[in-house]
Amino acid sequence: MVTIREVAAHAGVGAGTVSRVLNDSGHVSPATRARVLDAIEALHYRPNPLARGLSRGRGQTIGVIVPFFTQASAIERLRGVVAALDGSPYDLVLFDVESPTHRAEHMATLTRQRADGLLVMTLPVRADDLHRLADTGMAIVLVDSSHDGFPAVVTDDVAGGRMAAEHLLALGHRDIGFIGDAPDNPFGFTSSAQRELGFRQAHDDAERVVREDLVHHGAHQRDVGYALAGRMLAGDEPPTAIVCCSDMQAVGAMEAARDTGLSVPDDVSVVGFDDIELAAHVGLTTVRQPLYRSGELGARLLLEALGAHPPEPGVHELDLELVTRTSTAPPGVRR
Repeated sequence: MVTIREVAAHAGVGAGTVSRVLNDSGHVSPATRARVLDAIEALHYRPNPLARGLSRGRGQTIGVIVPFFTQASAIERLRGVVAALDGSPYDLVLFDVESPTHRAEHMATLTRQRADGLLVMTLPVRADDLHRLADTGMAIVLVDSSHDGFPAVVTDDVAGGRMAAEHLLALGHRDIGFIGDAPDNPFGFTSSAQRELGFRQAHDDAERVVREDLVHHGAHQRDVGYALAGRMLAGDEPPTAIVCCSDMQAVGAMEAARDTGLSVPDDVSVVGFDDIELAAHVGLTTVRQPLYRSGELGARLLLEALGAHPPEPGVHELDLELVTRTSTAPPGVRR
């Protein structure tokens, strides 16, 4: 059976444009409409009457599927999404994913409700699931992940991990701890593993050995950062610096140092990742992700995909930036 996605590829347009031609809804230029109709004729595409009826009943809705949306980084991305959609005719429906089971449930709900567009934020999703949704005519954009055939907004996590480690190595630190996400996490998140790879590459480039006893993994939570940093700092050979894969872990690490009787950065330096609002408040040196910008750009790409001129299914990479504050200093330096 020929799908909408195959018709779109043949016509050189997005699946959303094909859907609008089929349903006679939304603006499509005469030339584009002609290409779509030619593709339908050439491929002998026959739309499902029930599906078309459901599509006509759509209420101009964009779905955003995001894990743990109450986390500060997710909230900042969502702020960008809301800003980009302001003034558009689309209503925003948020799907919070707290387990892999919820991910499957929400994908099924999106298929039934037939939202016009979908923004997938930070969540690894199978290509088959994405193509199944795209075949219904739904426009899809990915933020913080990528798949062939879909517009995506990403950052270079390897470069971010390298950036954090290079900063500490340049300050003179040699015993540097690392706190990342569990590699066997049920969602299949890979950003932390990529940051750890960059961390290790920076050590290799500096001809320094990573101390494996100072590499720990756990959830991106304040209490986890506290526990893992506390374990490192209580050892016989504690680190003089710690890189954390999230600002929340890093804030927990700073609190662990304080409760161990150590001073940040006099006794131990700490680097985070994200640059959430709390990071500036506590003076945390961190790798800044363009969280707001990524959400905003993702939503704008989705609006373009729903318009007459859908974007190419390429990857838009945003830059990371090291923000130096008061949580890092050369080892053994008193301020």
